[in-house]
Amino acid sequence: MIDTGKFPRLLSRILQKLHLKAESSFSEEEEEKLQAAFSVEKQDLHLVLETISFILEQAVYHNLKPAILQQQLESIHLDQDKAEAFVSAWTAAGQDTIEKFRQRILAPQKLETIGWQLNLQMAQSTQAKLKSPQAVLELGMSNEDSKNLEKVFVEFSHQELFEFYNKLETIQAQLDSLT
Repeated sequence: MIDTGKFPRLLSRILQKLHLKAESSFSEEEEEKLQAAFSVEKQDLHLVLETISFILEQAVYHNLKPAILQQQLESIHLDQDKAEAFVSAWTAAGQDTIEKFRQRILAPQKLETIGWQLNLQMAQSTQAKLKSPQAVLELGMSNEDSKNLEKVFVEFSHQELFEFYNKLETIQAQLDSLT
């Protein structure tokens, strides 16, 4: 069904984008070109792409050695040349793909920037001496799936900020004990 000459490039492209959850390996336009190139219907193409992704995700999950991957592909009666194409692509990019998955799993979002400001609500005439200081943290978060920086604002009272600080100290102590 899928041309053996084009199959390795297809595998390579899927491996490059496999770790990106929110992003498809191919755009709509590229999928239309693939349908024409492989002479398949849209749903058949999706089945092929999903099957390839599933096989590669399982290889990532089980950290398969190329020889084991080939054995398993042959045991499900995949064509010899296609099994070899899988093994070749996996040998070339498998470890990089596993590392990208590890990074994604450990840190789906990454803190890029931190900003802060102090807000002081002045007392009203009815409550002459009451002031309410608030600290506002601005956290710039990046997501591996998108290049945009998402800003998250967190507001703390004095007590809440102190409790947050103590939790961070506990986390730091635990991290220090592991290193």
